[in-house]
Amino acid sequence: MSELGNKAEQVKGKLKEAAGDVTDDDSLRNEGKADHASGKAKEKVGDLKDKAEQAIDSVKDKVTRDR
Repeated sequence: MSELGNKAEQVKGKLKEAAGDVTDDDSLRNEGKADHASGKAKEKVGDLKDKAEQAIDSVKDKVTRDR
C-alpha cells in the first residue's frame, strides 16, 4: 500500500473511532483503533523498507567505486 493509502487508513480509523464515541458503539470504536494502528504499522514497515533499500544502494555504490 502506498504512503497515501496508509495515511487514508489511519484517517478512516480515526473517523470510525470518533463515530464510535458519538454513538457509544464499542465495536466501531475498536474497529477504528485497529484500522488506525494498522495504517501506522504499514507506514513504519514502508519506512524501514525505504531505509533498507537506501543502505543496500549505498553499499552497492561503495563496492562499485572501490573496484
